[in-house]
Amino acid sequence: MSFMLSGDLDSSRYVHLADEFEKEYMKSLDESLCQIQNDWEIVFPESEKIFHAFNTTSFDKVKVIVLWQDPYHWAWQAHGLSFSVQESVRIPPSLRNIYKELANDLWTNIYTRSGDLTHWAEQWVLLLNAILTVTASKPASHRTLWWERFTDKIITTISSQKEWCVFLLRWKFAQSKHVLIDEKKHLILQASHPSPFSAYRWFFWCNHFSSTNEYLMSHGKQPISW
Repeated sequence: MSFMLSGDLDSSRYVHLADEFEKEYMKSLDESLCQIQNDWEIVFPESEKIFHAFNTTSFDKVKVIVLWQDPYHWAWQAHGLSFSVQESVRIPPSLRNIYKELANDLWTNIYTRSGDLTHWAEQWVLLLNAILTVTASKPASHRTLWWERFTDKIITTISSQKEWCVFLLRWKFAQSKHVLIDEKKHLILQASHPSPFSAYRWFFWCNHFSSTNEYLMSHGKQPISW
């Protein structure tokens, strides 16, 4: 069995992606992932979680896209949603800073939260990593694979076929994707990475959570219960 196709993308939620799996670049990506495993490297997230973001947040209903580079590279953390970690896993510093900004912006209690952001995804927030896999302990190790061609297709399709979505682009890598988004139809909010090294420069007090909800409501959409 191939590595990637065992991830079981629910193609009914993203019918626009069905043809991508027949293209040569995806076959090459699949072969690369298999080879990495054959070399006894560990890949995160687990194969059945690679497409978790798409299986949770359908294309027809998506209204917010949170874009980051690649999954967490430590054991038990990554589960297919950008910035999110599985239930009971210790909250990483970047997500902890996201919660701090959420508290600053919306006066929300952050102290009883887990790091699992599934409740965002279920409100049609697409928690998207531009690169969907990573080798254990090696951040950005799969950037030379073909994942970005696949996820760029997702971004451009959302941009062209939907209206009034909010794109939250985190750090320079994600911000480079703004050229794929039609700013006449969508709102783009950019900020630095929420890590302890950069959060105080251009993340804290950005007020992106309230700005997102104000934009959604101004276009007749339900706000996100962050």
